[in-house]
Amino acid sequence: MADQGGDNDGGTDLRAFVRSRQGELEGQLAEWVRVPGVLGVPEHAQDLIRSANWLAAAFRDVGFPTVEVLPTGEARAVYAEWCEAPGTPTVLVYSHHDVRAVKAENWEQTAPFEPVVRDGRLYGRGSSDAKGQVLAHLWSLRAHLHQRSLTNDPYTPDALSLNAAKSQTLSHSTGVSTGSTTGMRGSTTGSAAPTAAPAVNLKYLVEGEEEGGSTHLAKLLEEQGDRLKADVVLFSDTLLWREDHPAVCVSLRGMLSASLEVFGPERDVHSGAVSGNAPNPAFELGRLLALLHDGEGRIAIPGFYDDVEPPPEDLRQALAELPFSEADWLKRSESGAVTGERGYTVLERLWLRPAVEVTSLIAGDPIGVSRAAVPAVASADLSFRTVPGQRVEKVAEQLRQWVEATVGDSFGHTLSVDLETAQEAYLTPEHPTVSALERAMATGFQSASVGRMGNAGGGPAELLARAIDAPVLFFGTGLVEDHWHDSDESANLAVLVNGAVTLACFWDELARME
Repeated sequence: MADQGGDNDGGTDLRAFVRSRQGELEGQLAEWVRVPGVLGVPEHAQDLIRSANWLAAAFRDVGFPTVEVLPTGEARAVYAEWCEAPGTPTVLVYSHHDVRAVKAENWEQTAPFEPVVRDGRLYGRGSSDAKGQVLAHLWSLRAHLHQRSLTNDPYTPDALSLNAAKSQTLSHSTGVSTGSTTGMRGSTTGSAAPTAAPAVNLKYLVEGEEEGGSTHLAKLLEEQGDRLKADVVLFSDTLLWREDHPAVCVSLRGMLSASLEVFGPERDVHSGAVSGNAPNPAFELGRLLALLHDGEGRIAIPGFYDDVEPPPEDLRQALAELPFSEADWLKRSESGAVTGERGYTVLERLWLRPAVEVTSLIAGDPIGVSRAAVPAVASADLSFRTVPGQRVEKVAEQLRQWVEATVGDSFGHTLSVDLETAQEAYLTPEHPTVSALERAMATGFQSASVGRMGNAGGGPAELLARAIDAPVLFFGTGLVEDHWHDSDESANLAVLVNGAVTLACFWDELARME
């Protein structure tokens, strides 16, 4: 665990700036959350585009001279660039603005798209995953530019606001306003007044399809080519360890989704007529799912662990040094109990070991109190989490072979594996920017020490590393208690402030690197 010292004068000034404008940050987040940019729901298709346009306008308001909204299927990605710091590193920041579908009846604190602030949290879908994380970046830049204006750059917010108002809006052939702009920052006087620019070169790519597996991201990265090149990628769609104990994330598990259907009778049949004789697919599916793990909690698919690389020993040690209480983790995660592969800690299983979960299980079609029928089909959705060394295509083939060899002769089956949305695991290599991020987090979270951690996955980190040919760092402002993908999602507003301060410090740390 790195001892980084606490807050410094720069961090104090940055924090004061953001805190003095926290009401505006909350207002922006609430406004954006009200845009129901749900991916994959036809009635929200235009809302997803509205969400991208909202973000594009926010980038312009900060002062970015280049902002574009790029079509990606039915969604839109937002690209913003501010590269006016020759001789300093170039950072590509990745995140997303689309949100998960909701069941409004399950929400208790507020309706999903009617944000409300309670007890230091802003409730609403997307507040933490990942609109709050993106806004932490925008406010980091406001604070960063303000600080630079006090030192060596006569930054004037009015000048940037005027320029944003003058930005031209273009449209793609769809007829939907995309807000693609490239302009020069001006001043309220109309003369060529100098204005501040970030201390490093910044590029942002905020996609609108992450919740569906980033299906067009690879194509977008290929199309944009050298334009996206950077010295480092900062991936901002992850969780923190704890609000009071920051840790730098250095690993992300991969993800593979599959659906298994088991077939029995030709149709649902009355159990009184066939009970004890007809093949029941619900029993067979349950048997298969139970066989996925052995008695030690390991995944029992032959060859599954052959390519698993042992985690670096220093990372295992770093996880062991994180303050951890099983009772506290159970309270925060609401998991109910701790289970899993023997021989590993909770955090090692969560971040460093592969896993498989059943995320949906359906058999029969109940009508009324009791249908009393043997179902014709039973189905389950599976989510695999992979680790460095494994490849999702090989895991998919291992799963296919195991199902073929294990399913009973009296049953039919289909197995669908979604390789289009699959994502590989990623481990951040040792790199000077990791230490720079540690120092920034120590200041941002006013902590004497900063640990190391992983994230359970997934996300397109490995794809970004290959396409950009640069190391990927992780920094997010989510917490396990934020309830991503669940009802009553919320963002911790104090963490957003700390995140904005961290990022503002990180830009300065990078600018000082040789």
